[in-house]
Amino acid sequence: MKKIALHSILFLFCFSCQSPPERNCKDFNTGAFEFTSVVDGKEVTTSFIRTNSIEVDYFQGKQDSSTVRWINDCEYILKRINPKNRAEEKPIHIKILTTTDSSYTFEFNTVGETKKLRGTAFKKH
Repeated sequence: MKKIALHSILFLFCFSCQSPPERNCKDFNTGAFEFTSVVDGKEVTTSFIRTNSIEVDYFQGKQDSSTVRWINDCEYILKRINPKNRAEEKPIHIKILTTTDSSYTFEFNTVGETKKLRGTAFKKH
């Protein structure tokens, strides 16, 4: 019994020493960014510029704008300004999970849906 207790204490001690992932979300609240994803088997890049209240996306020669509503420093809601269909009317929830000096990893989903996707955006200099 003493061995089990000792192992449990050592296990907890080892894992409590790990530092949490870095999250300097404020560094990525505004600026110019790029996000690369795979669509229909092809790698495509979306560029976007975000201010505190507006995000302008550039994808395959088209421009689109959304309002930005910050929930906290690491989470925000995007809502298209001029949606072209019902799907585009639904807001998108974005949560920054981790940051580095030049990028952030995020998860996103349509508000009300449970399926979440992940991506990494890189700050353009």
